[in-house]
Amino acid sequence: MAGETRLGEVADIIMGQSPPGETYNQCGEGLPFFQGVADFDYRHPTPRVFCTAPSRIAVPGDILLSVRAPIGRVNVADRRCAIGRGLSIIRPKKPEDGRYLEFALRMLENTWQAIEGSGSVFGNATRRDLETLRVPWPESECDRRAIDHILGTLDDKIKLNRRMSETLEAMARALFKAWFVDFDPVRAKAEGRDPGLPQPLANLFPDRLVDSELGEIPEGWEVGTLGDIVEQLRDNENPLSAPASQFLHFSIPAFDEGQWPRLERGEEIKSQKWRVTPSVVLLSKLNPEIERVWLVDVNPDDRAVCSTEFLVFRPRPPYGRSYVYCAMRSPLFRRQIEGLVTGTSKSHQRAQAGAILGLPAVKPPEALVTAFEWAAAPLIDRTLKCRRESRTLAALRDALLPKLIRGEIRVKDAERFLKERGL
Repeated sequence: MAGETRLGEVADIIMGQSPPGETYNQCGEGLPFFQGVADFDYRHPTPRVFCTAPSRIAVPGDILLSVRAPIGRVNVADRRCAIGRGLSIIRPKKPEDGRYLEFALRMLENTWQAIEGSGSVFGNATRRDLETLRVPWPESECDRRAIDHILGTLDDKIKLNRRMSETLEAMARALFKAWFVDFDPVRAKAEGRDPGLPQPLANLFPDRLVDSELGEIPEGWEVGTLGDIVEQLRDNENPLSAPASQFLHFSIPAFDEGQWPRLERGEEIKSQKWRVTPSVVLLSKLNPEIERVWLVDVNPDDRAVCSTEFLVFRPRPPYGRSYVYCAMRSPLFRRQIEGLVTGTSKSHQRAQAGAILGLPAVKPPEALVTAFEWAAAPLIDRTLKCRRESRTLAALRDALLPKLIRGEIRVKDAERFLKERGL
């Protein structure tokens, strides 16, 4: 193994501290506030609340390390942010060591069980635990730079894919909003303006709006329900009946940690699940104020299941997956589903499937729905392709990480390996 050093010798450690509750908000005022691993997505912490009076502030490039169970989870601040008691800031004394140190700590993520229970009764890791933590540390600075370059190359490609995926999805959603929420082409025609569309497509839109139970909608369009657009699939699967089989498991934690299903054996999945088939969209009924709409990417021969906290929706023709996904992520739908909450516990509120399927929905003419799918489906397909490539790259990165840091693979061999693959 490469040499070692104590974490406290190469980094400053700042323990999190939670500000008073009245300083939190969900309106975007102040700094993003992160409390623990629930906010984590690899290299992309997702803020859910903000804080106007932060007491511990991380800056871009700081490593964020969870100090409550599960201890040792790693992320990196991508902006100025506040952290609470569930996290600590690991700030390298030499900024150029930051990326290597991040990878070294990621390699140690599964080694923290030994100190679970140290510190307080909550199982916190203490400052002393962090300061004395031994991390792999090649004596040669050149070796450290080479390792972070190789692993960083993979991370950078994953980041590029992520940005491209977000851009493509945003384009599809913007088109949906313009056509089916704001009715921009209809308003343009009503005002005598050019809708900016090819004439055959422009002809599919009427030139006036009429009143409906949903407010103004284009003339000739109908108001139906979500159940007219999707059908709910209820195919049960008990993974425990096939304990040695491999399943793609779409769970709430997997969604929150990057929307990557986990590959698990049946014996590891302890309860009844819904079967997941190609071209479906998953919608979480748990805590609807948290948007969880999953664009599923499975093949016909995949054995895939999801938590029963998800509803499995298959588009009804002529509606396609792109239309359904964009509809369920539209602001109007989000407001509608949040109004269906039942349950008194804030952490376990749910919207019922029947009520969701009964939500009123605009039904455009079939020709317009088909035109939207023709325009949006390639964007959504490319989004999924980016995600698949990122999963492959992440698996390669995770396989190389311990071997490079421990010296089991020579840096030059790894560099040649990546070069041969165009990375």
